[in-house]
Amino acid sequence: MDAPTQPLLSPAYVKKTPIFLSFTKWVLKIVMWVIFIFWATLIFLFPAEPVNELFEKWLQLSSGTVFGITGSIFLVFSGPILIIAFLAIVYLVISDSGEEELQEKRTSNCPRFRLWTFPVLVDGPFGVVSAAEFIGILLFIVFIIWAVCSYTLKNFSLLAEFQLPSKLECYLMLELSGLRFGLIGLFCLAFLFLPIARGSVLLRLVDIPFEHATKYHVWLGHLTMLLFTLHGLFYVIAWAMDGRLLQEILEWKEIGVANLAGVISLIAGLLMWVTSLSPVRKQYFELFFYTHQLYVVFVVFLALHVGDFIFSMAAGGIFLFMLDRFLRFCQSRRTVDIISATYLPCGTLELVLSKPGNLRYNALSFIFLQVKELSWLQWHPFSVSSSPLDGKYHLSILIKVLGEWTEKLRGNISNFCKEKQELPFQPHSKITASVEGPYGHESPYHLMYENLVLVAGGIGISPFLAILSDILHSARENKTCLPRNILIIWAIKKSNELSLLSTVDMESICPSFSDKVNIEIQIYVTRESEPPLEEGKINKTVNSSVFPVLSGRGLSVLVGTGNNIWSGIYVILPVLGFVLFMDLLNIYYINPFGINSWWYKGLLFVLCMVASVVIFGGAVVGFWHLWERRISESEELEDNQMKIGMVQHINGSMEDKESSQESLAGTSTIQYGCRPDFKEIFGSISERWGHVDVGVIVCGPPTLQASVAKECRSQNIRRRCHDPIFHFNSHSFDL
Repeated sequence: MDAPTQPLLSPAYVKKTPIFLSFTKWVLKIVMWVIFIFWATLIFLFPAEPVNELFEKWLQLSSGTVFGITGSIFLVFSGPILIIAFLAIVYLVISDSGEEELQEKRTSNCPRFRLWTFPVLVDGPFGVVSAAEFIGILLFIVFIIWAVCSYTLKNFSLLAEFQLPSKLECYLMLELSGLRFGLIGLFCLAFLFLPIARGSVLLRLVDIPFEHATKYHVWLGHLTMLLFTLHGLFYVIAWAMDGRLLQEILEWKEIGVANLAGVISLIAGLLMWVTSLSPVRKQYFELFFYTHQLYVVFVVFLALHVGDFIFSMAAGGIFLFMLDRFLRFCQSRRTVDIISATYLPCGTLELVLSKPGNLRYNALSFIFLQVKELSWLQWHPFSVSSSPLDGKYHLSILIKVLGEWTEKLRGNISNFCKEKQELPFQPHSKITASVEGPYGHESPYHLMYENLVLVAGGIGISPFLAILSDILHSARENKTCLPRNILIIWAIKKSNELSLLSTVDMESICPSFSDKVNIEIQIYVTRESEPPLEEGKINKTVNSSVFPVLSGRGLSVLVGTGNNIWSGIYVILPVLGFVLFMDLLNIYYINPFGINSWWYKGLLFVLCMVASVVIFGGAVVGFWHLWERRISESEELEDNQMKIGMVQHINGSMEDKESSQESLAGTSTIQYGCRPDFKEIFGSISERWGHVDVGVIVCGPPTLQASVAKECRSQNIRRRCHDPIFHFNSHSFDL
């Protein structure tokens, strides 16, 4: 397919960022990089003797302050990450203009490789790994090897200074090795909680969405628990050899490490670790989910185990996670209005949820859904299948009915529909939903590429329907920075899944869209050798049922990826509140009363963290909620009209679905009994599109991601000067 002759990026629509703001952003970037490099370098070189000596001098100089040694360590190891978070808030507020950002990223016409989108490892325990991720893995491996070797040499050097019996020397060597592994594990713990803060300002800064960052948490979790397990194992072996195992395990010292607290923390960590292993997690997901709530026990008893000053080394990332978790708790308290539910013949539910007009999200976003009638504890992630341009007051998700939870959801909706049909004027049960999110990329990165290849497997088409709708709406409004060529490759098992395409009416969204953007859809039905329907028909949705449901209110705007100013205040104020609480605690309690107990000071440290989040964070959430209510009241009439109009539109949408299928038929080719040959497809793209950047986004099972990543890597390695560069991106959620 030839590209449109009229360029979509017209000079008339180019916006220029003011020079002062561009300069400020540039300065902030440099400062944040300098702080991060300093922080990472300090951790990396901490096992070296010169760095240890400098650190001890710093403690001597600063230990006389009100905060004491705890404040000194907190400032060095946790302070940098919090300072970066503060600066990131300022940066995001300044950069709160997505179109300008996209324009800056697409000024270069010369295709080039990017470390984040070039797959290096495809098959292996890490899954698909980009060049940037591979560098990060290597750095962690080098750090672990370097730290273990350095500390081992230190242990031998230390023991050589004393003439000890060989048996005692063996005990001490084991205990010293255990101590060193614990310290290395603590450094890894400093990173562990950063990727799972769903609305984290740090993830937004580097534009890594939560569903992508979860794998970093998985990698770090395995590494951290391995180190902590070795930490405990070395001590247990030494105590057992010395005949004092039970005595040491049950010991709870006032001055020094509380062993029993450490044992409890390690047991909680091991339970989380074992149930998170892939075979257990996939077969017993609920067990994994429930045992993972033991992170509270793990963190609290770790603080009791090591005391406040050692715990403060990893407190920065934990504090940011606590802020995110509290905000999610506040957001999820609201009951969300399910405007409608449609049951498609392929066994998929389409839920349309109400949202306030000022809630922002991008096409590639996730939400977490809870239905209290099914479970009070289970939250399930789903891709948003609608574009933010589809409607100001609603968003849609597609739910494939596969497991027990989704089967119950379908049953509840069916029962609710029957109640309304049989007793339309009688009170009946409600379906109540709660939502966390939406979470996703800070900017719509699918608009960064003028050429897109979207590869989906089954229900993985859901986010690409949102992308398609987003691009068509933008094309209709003549927005800048839009893709010129879009190729959708969709592999499905049976042809009844084709009804999913009927949720997007391309011709209705953007009449004559083919004049503005080339869209080609290649569909592969793998388990059917021939079409079961009339030729030329994609599918019929005669089995679809629509259940209008009104059960509550719209999504809450209390989300970390929402209003940048409120999100920033929510981060800054609790951090300052924590510093204030620690200051007051030291002035009026710890120092005057001579509190020296390690475990007790560790407990007070954690309580100050919790209190600052609840009191100061809660105050910000309260004012934020009042601001939201004030905004929503001004739009309440329009909001209700939109809900009524949405229900009417869905109730009469069957004809529209038929017409959308006709428009899709003109852009789609369907092949039965085969799977996509990515080598042939990508080779054809190289010949047709030429020397350009091609964004490849995959949403589907790991095998599909690996196949596409392998072909992207192969095409990029053996490419010629006039061939495109394929940029691999995945959009699959795997807890």
